[in-house]
Amino acid sequence: MEALKQKKYLRGLALDFGADVLGSLLFAIGIVSFTEPANIAPGGVSGIAIILNYLWDVLPIGGLSIAINVPLMILSFKYLGRRASVKTICSLIISSLMIDWIAAPFFPVYSGDRLLGAVFGGVFMGAGLALIFLRGSTTGGTEIVSNLMRLRWPHISMGRAILFVDCAVIAASIVVFGNLESGMYGIISLFCTTKVIDTIVYGFDQGNMVTVVSDQYEEISRRILEEIDRGVTLLHGKGAYTGQEKEVLICAVRKSEFSRLKSIVREVDHSAFVVTTEAGEIFGEGFKPVNKD
Repeated sequence: MEALKQKKYLRGLALDFGADVLGSLLFAIGIVSFTEPANIAPGGVSGIAIILNYLWDVLPIGGLSIAINVPLMILSFKYLGRRASVKTICSLIISSLMIDWIAAPFFPVYSGDRLLGAVFGGVFMGAGLALIFLRGSTTGGTEIVSNLMRLRWPHISMGRAILFVDCAVIAASIVVFGNLESGMYGIISLFCTTKVIDTIVYGFDQGNMVTVVSDQYEEISRRILEEIDRGVTLLHGKGAYTGQEKEVLICAVRKSEFSRLKSIVREVDHSAFVVTTEAGEIFGEGFKPVNKD
């Protein structure tokens, strides 16, 4: 049993390191090859580093990222805990080394259309960050600031806190680079980064949770099982107003299967009451395994 735990622990470390290396390489390519040459600062600490490097060129972008993160990491250790902070430090160091020692010397710089630079920079950065996020780590910066903000203002959501920081960086880039287009391209790059992260981290397991109240629940259940091959759960319910007892059907489906389920319900019972909820991620049989690393 002890040997099995040790093997699982080492496997986890190897996966963490592999995700950090590959994710950091993609992230570095997005910065060095696309956004930085086009004077685009797409939010976060990397955006701040691009701005400072443009102004003074004292340290390379990776070195500046580490320097900016030092006070943030001290606050993270103090307020957010040791375990998460140590993992973030490892990812931060690897990503910074990838930017300065691998991507900058060995990868070509794209000097064409700025819009393409913003889009592909966002795609590469998003793919890299998603791999790092999948292993439960971050590259520091924006995530730390947002968590610290939420300690002071807990009513602010994580997404809003990150958006606030990123918008401040993009606004600063407009002033520093001296043109509105830098900020506009920064927003495009940030949007692409966010969409790619969501697609990789959640997209393949996103779906819909559908609740159906119908007298024809048996027929609807049968057709879902046979035609979509999805499990159905029946819950016993009672109408608060009418006092009438009903069977409530619940089913989770992928995005691509939702239209077929809706058609089945419409064909069987036009008067069915249907509630659809977006499911960011679904675990279990037919979807992602609960214990998947």
